[in-house]
Parts: sequence; structure tokens; C-alpha cells
Amino acid sequence: MASSLSFSFELYPPRTPEAVAKLPAVIGQLAEVRPDYFSITYGAAGSDQDGTYETLMTVVKLSGVEAAPHLTCVGSTRANIAALLERYRQAGVKRIVALRGDLPATAMSPSAPGEFHYANELVSFIRETHGDAFKIEVAAYPEMHPQAPNPGADFDSFCHKVKAGADGALTQLFYNADAYCDFMERCGKAGLTIPVMPGIMPITSFANTVRFCGGCGADLPRWVRLRLEQLQDDKPALLDFGLEVVTRLCENLLRNGAPGLHFYTVNQADPTLRLWKNLGLSARRLDGEVVAASQA
Repeated sequence: MASSLSFSFELYPPRTPEAVAKLPAVIGQLAEVRPDYFSITYGAAGSDQDGTYETLMTVVKLSGVEAAPHLTCVGSTRANIAALLERYRQAGVKRIVALRGDLPATAMSPSAPGEFHYANELVSFIRETHGDAFKIEVAAYPEMHPQAPNPGADFDSFCHKVKAGADGALTQLFYNADAYCDFMERCGKAGLTIPVMPGIMPITSFANTVRFCGGCGADLPRWVRLRLEQLQDDKPALLDFGLEVVTRLCENLLRNGAPGLHFYTVNQADPTLRLWKNLGLSARRLDGEVVAASQA
């Protein structure tokens, strides 16, 4: 059946000359399936907003698809954030992903250094200074932010961001659909109605998957970890297994009411496009409608 599901892809600013040279081809391949937008992360480990801007402009120039920069408040001043917002507004940006950002290694609390300490303060500032000029996406953590003291405090932080003016949310990667469903039930009970897009990370290697999950506190089911470890020296078999696991995850999420999917591409087109094809999303129309095999 036709549905107004939303699909988006995340890119990061390339960090080497070789990666810079490869990025246009990646953008072109991903743009062919007409995502709703690309999000662009905040430089290497949150260190370089110029890289975000340059990558964003490359996306718009090469694809014509909307691009949404990540904007973090770690170490920022109100003047600095105001200047960045004005720069993006002049560039035609309509959507911002507002985040606290990665804390310095020496941080002693979850409060960010600078004039903004938490993402909800950044959201409030964007609304105060630009009204509804930007659609604001924030982060959600179905399995709890790794620096949160407990699930309740983490969910309270999410509620603060929504109440500050967030229009939608993108989740951290996860491989347990129950975690997302539980998070959405909690949102419903709290009266939160913004769309929460599941963040989907294709599985392409054992080591990287373990590292990503460890870094963000995501649970990698034991049976998946063991199979990936077994297949780590057989790349084709590992890719096929990973595709099956993530396809089932996505089908489960869409079947249970997820409003779309946000793919963490890691600047690779093939893994995400294999998943896209496996989900039957190839029939996407230019008006934003999509026919999903998992929903037919």
C-alpha cells in the first residue's frame, strides 16, 4: 500500500583526500532513490563545523535533495551558534539536527562546557531566534544514552527536548526492535506525539559493529554477535547475514508503526542500497510516497 513514510540518509564530512574524492559518487547513488533528506554530522568527532557546511553544500549541489546539518552545543557560545544558524538559513537549510554533542574526555558531568549545557537549551535558542524557520530534529535513545544515570533521567531529557520545540527525533542505532517499541509506548504515555525515526546501521563487519554498539551503549544480541564473529573472515557470508538481520529489524519496525527509517550509511552506498532493495523500497515516487514490500 502507499504510505507517507519518511526515509533519510546520514553522511559525515570526509576526513581524507581519498574520501573526499569518493563522496560525490556515494551521494549520487544514494540520491537516486530520492530520500527525504540527507543529514550531515558535525565534522570529525564534533570538531569541524566547516566540514559539515562543505559536505552539506556538496549534497545540495550534486543531488538537489534537502540536507540537514547536525548542530552541537559543546563548547559553543550563543554568538557562535547564532552565526551558524544564519549561515545555514542563508544557504536555504530548512532542517537542523540539534544535539548536545560529544563531551571532552575530561568531562566530569553530562553538562556540556560552553553557554549551552544540554540539547534542550539549543532547541529553545533556535526557536527563540528563528521561530519556525527550521524543522528541528533531536536525538532519542531507546536503550538509554550511555552517559545517563538511569533510564528515567534519560527519558526526562528527551521530554525536555520535545517540550523545547523539537519537531521530530532520530534514534541512536539499535538492533533490538523491542527497545524501540517500549520507547514509543513511553512516549505515548507521556503525551509525546512527534515522529521518532529509528536509526538503522547496516552490518558490514564484526569489528565495526561491536565497536559502534560499544561506543553508544546499544545492545548487540548475543546470537548476532556470535554469528558475526564466526563469519568475520568470510566477507560475503557476513554481509548476507547482516543484511538478513537488519532487514528483519526494519520490517518489524515498519510493521509496528515506525514512521520511517533513518540510515547511518557511514559514507558507503552499497550496504544501505542493498537493504533498501531488500525492503522493497525501490518504487519510491518523487512526491514522497513509497510502496514498501513489507507493507504490501
